[in-house]
Amino acid sequence: MTAITFNVRQSADASKAKTQCAIVPVFGKHLSSAALDFDKVGDGLANAVMALGDFEGKPGQSSMLTHIGNARRVLLLGFGALDKFNLATAREVTDALYRRLNKCGATDAVLHLGDLVDSEIDLEEALEQFARLLTAAAYRYTETVSKPRKALALKKLTVNPGKALSASKAQAALERGAHIGAGVNLARNLANLPGNICTPTYLAQQARSLCRGHKNLTARILDEKKMQELGMGSLLSVSAGSDQPAKLIVMEYKGGKAKDQPYVLVGKGITFDTGGISLKPGAKMDEMKFDMGGAASVFGTMQAVRDLQLPLNVVGIVAAAENMPSGRATKPGDVVTSMSGKTIEVLNTDAEGRLVLCDALTYAERFKPAAVVDIATLTGACVVALGSHASGLYANKDELAEQLLEAGQQTFDRAWRMPLWDDYQKQLSTPFADMANIGGPGGGSITAACFLSRFAEKYDWAHLDIAGSAWDSAPKGATGRPVALLTRYLQQRAG
Repeated sequence: MTAITFNVRQSADASKAKTQCAIVPVFGKHLSSAALDFDKVGDGLANAVMALGDFEGKPGQSSMLTHIGNARRVLLLGFGALDKFNLATAREVTDALYRRLNKCGATDAVLHLGDLVDSEIDLEEALEQFARLLTAAAYRYTETVSKPRKALALKKLTVNPGKALSASKAQAALERGAHIGAGVNLARNLANLPGNICTPTYLAQQARSLCRGHKNLTARILDEKKMQELGMGSLLSVSAGSDQPAKLIVMEYKGGKAKDQPYVLVGKGITFDTGGISLKPGAKMDEMKFDMGGAASVFGTMQAVRDLQLPLNVVGIVAAAENMPSGRATKPGDVVTSMSGKTIEVLNTDAEGRLVLCDALTYAERFKPAAVVDIATLTGACVVALGSHASGLYANKDELAEQLLEAGQQTFDRAWRMPLWDDYQKQLSTPFADMANIGGPGGGSITAACFLSRFAEKYDWAHLDIAGSAWDSAPKGATGRPVALLTRYLQQRAG
């Protein structure tokens, strides 16, 4: 995958920095100090562009000039009014910058941000976001394409923070963003892979690769025999119809003290979901390769945590299985026994995500976690409720919910809290088991969360339903969400 190297270089006169592309802000109708540097040596060309009226310095507007000072290209980039510049505007500007860089052949560029010292924005936060978004934007899927889309030419981006921020702090912020962006891209790549490649066994191999060469990150893989010994009848009921064996993947990152309670991430890893005996319609079934988006986000977050070297302990658990129909497959009406000992009547084999997650949530108890967050492309009902903009958030503790909501707001990887009221629990009642795996047509995302809550009573727990946010249909592809949210949540827990 394409990687951009981010560097910091402070420069008093922007026009003297040798580069293939100098990027200079324009704040509404006001040229930045860097833009004025080029205007002086360019015979007033920047002011002349402004005088034409075609370019007004609005957020995301741009105009390309050539061969001024020591820059082969000078990109005038609209930032909007300086006193109104914020992180939302920074996202808009970053998107526009990427599109413009993608059209030109510059392999290196310098971004001059010294004037932001006079804005209200936290420049460290802006630089982290900037590097994350640019890294993610440079992603290209290549694994099964003979002629993949052309990669971004840009290889090195130098940022000049002026006096707004020290070079060391600016460099650290950029590197943090690049690491998180790389985690987002890992999640996207895993989710984009077809089901005939990305099997539970493949995910287990990827976990070992992620840990290789890193002493504080280890992987342990539980096979079906071990899961059977542990009593994971619910998880194994999902893989029963498939020739692909299920795997419970456990990754442990130890960056904190040995006595520190870990934060546990649990990902739904259904590498392909036919619905089982409750077979899905054929149209768009190919999209069910994305049903391991929760698992992919755990992988991406664990990589980011590893590379950020966060001083805390994190456990990533992936319940990986393939849901297929066959003579061995679980049937509607079958009753299975979970690791917790609770029995489940499987009324719909297409409600399989909760069946693998419940055993993984029970397994998480052994780590005596500070908190557990599970992530799953769980219900179409969540897509109906929230669309693709927000992930559905459920939690048994208000403080945990607020922490995750805040992390989502800061990274624009937003979630929306949904009710987890006892009123909905009765929809899971059945005379033939302790609970059913579906709760009827009303509140489908809520009753799915209620089901999971019964297996998370011994710790602080939150559930993120990412069925709408984990992938886009136009253009088709994984988004890597909610890696940014999860990583920021863990950054904040690390202080």
